[in-house]
Amino acid sequence: MVQIPKQQSAQSTVPAQPAAPVKSPEPARPAATRPLATGALPTSADVARRAGVSRATVSYVLNNTSAVRISEPTRQRVHEAAKELGYVPHAAARSLRAGHTRIVLVPTPDVPIGPLYSAFLNELQWALSRLDYTVVQYGSVGRSGDRAARAWAELRPVAVLGPVGMGPDGIAVLRRSGARAVITLGPDRVEGAHALLTDHRQVGRVAAEHLLARGHRRAGVVMPKEPGLDVFAVPRLEGVREAGAETVRLPLAYDEQDAAQVAAQVRELGLDAVFAYNDEYAMLLMRALQDAGVDIPGDVAVMGADDLMLGRLLRPRLSTVRLDLPSGRELAELVDRLVREPDPAPESEPRNALTVTLVARDST
Repeated sequence: MVQIPKQQSAQSTVPAQPAAPVKSPEPARPAATRPLATGALPTSADVARRAGVSRATVSYVLNNTSAVRISEPTRQRVHEAAKELGYVPHAAARSLRAGHTRIVLVPTPDVPIGPLYSAFLNELQWALSRLDYTVVQYGSVGRSGDRAARAWAELRPVAVLGPVGMGPDGIAVLRRSGARAVITLGPDRVEGAHALLTDHRQVGRVAAEHLLARGHRRAGVVMPKEPGLDVFAVPRLEGVREAGAETVRLPLAYDEQDAAQVAAQVRELGLDAVFAYNDEYAMLLMRALQDAGVDIPGDVAVMGADDLMLGRLLRPRLSTVRLDLPSGRELAELVDRLVREPDPAPESEPRNALTVTLVARDST
């Protein structure tokens, strides 16, 4: 058996002395968990240290970059670190890197908007946010046309949706400011913009054709007194006239007292039908007519537009014209496609964006 010799040392014969008790120092706080100085703004470097990743990884995660594969645990760590630090990516810096913002500007209408448009706008905002765009609604009161375009251009939106009454010069201003897509909603195409055509004459035409088919020949057409609604009301009146119905304009404020006066006018003029611009005005006038002892539809047929739920709850149930716009998801996908692949001649391919359908019920 081979024995391994013990190593000798100068200290091997000295008995071990018990070590004096030493107080353990506080462990140093890792840099990743050190608090920021008071008032300091968190940076992507702070997030990277807190999450234990590189700044590039932080950028990939927080900018939803799909070109780089990052594990879900890492993504979660980065998001948690950003939340703990209160870090938000700098939009201007991100825009400089990308060459454009992610802002989609939607001018707010300067006319009263109803449930139909409100629901459409909510769906659009949700769909655009899913594609990593930020929707900014911009008040247009006091500004119109090219003046509005210059104000909007200051925000450097990547897309503008729905400018009404803007000509080629205004569209060109937006394009030069970096807008890759300008989408108009209206009856006409505009040079430089992608046109979604919404011709409201067909709303009045469908309503009048239905009333004529039911034997009504002399129709009143409600024209809202509220400012701004002429952009929709006038084309609907034109559509009624194009269908061949004899028409009488009935200016009406959205007010019960005014509705009572118009109901009396309907009886005095001997009208046998009313197309009331939309369901809200139709319901207002229908109640005033019934209060005046008018039988609906026996004496006067009443028709609206928009197909609101409340119209189905009335007695008699309200006949109407349903309006179908593109879904918010479809429009968001169109915006995204035009941003990624700008169209050099967008006005050459207009698209009909308004579909109307007759919904005949008891009131006619």
